[in-house]
Amino acid sequence: MSELHRITIDPDVCGGRPCVRGLRIRVKDVLDLLAAGASHEEVLQDYPYLEPEDIVAVLEYAARQSDHPVLSVA
Repeated sequence: MSELHRITIDPDVCGGRPCVRGLRIRVKDVLDLLAAGASHEEVLQDYPYLEPEDIVAVLEYAARQSDHPVLSVA
């Protein structure tokens, strides 16, 4: 089941950047932590108001954003 409903975009929150459940934690913030080597458990410890499904939602959102055709100009 998709968890994308947890990702919100509101022009009045974080400049309209994608956030987790309307909180002021951006998708990019969670991705940066994971990319730096933090485990899911470490992220949840550092941000106790996040839920495990939020991390799944962030990863799902990022995966969908990267799935687009790349056009090259000949």
